[in-house]
Amino acid sequence: MAAGALLIACGALARELVELKRCNQWEHMKIQCLPAQLHHTPGKIPDAVEKTIKKYRSEYENIFVVYADCGTRGELDRVLEKYNVERIPGAHCYEFFAGRSIFSDLSDAEPGTFYLTDFLVRNFDRLVVKSLGLDRHPELMDLYFGNYKRVIYLVQTKSDDLSKQAREHAEYLGLEYMEHLTGLEPFESDLKEHVIRWQN
Repeated sequence: MAAGALLIACGALARELVELKRCNQWEHMKIQCLPAQLHHTPGKIPDAVEKTIKKYRSEYENIFVVYADCGTRGELDRVLEKYNVERIPGAHCYEFFAGRSIFSDLSDAEPGTFYLTDFLVRNFDRLVVKSLGLDRHPELMDLYFGNYKRVIYLVQTKSDDLSKQAREHAEYLGLEYMEHLTGLEPFESDLKEHVIRWQN
């Protein structure tokens, strides 16, 4: 008989989800992450999520999706409606970390903002530089980032080394650099409000 709960999540959130699972003793919860590279082709996210739901739905009593819309233009929600599966609200996963109100304020203050998280700082070369081909074709820099004005590093874990790397990434992109310490509290609050309701 199906039991427990499955979180289908973006790989960019894996480290934080594992930490929150440990801290909150969510032993009954399994985390199944999809490749973070899907963000470069958001049209593929709904299909990848649907395949994962189909694969595991007979094994778990509850399935929840830890993705924002992430550029799917509502297609992810249309898939989730078919299976009566919920996700955390929001247009971008950056909202999970910053909190909706703060993220809205940051976006309104400067729409041309490129956001970094701990995961993106650590994997910048693989997921940004090499994945976008900037190492081979630096002339593409203006095409990808010409409309951006600044980088904001949303800091989950305070680290001088990560801050140094983030600043270097901003310099590489030729953008103004800012930091905003988020910790994991906004993300944890979202999970408890929208996902971990079966505990109550």
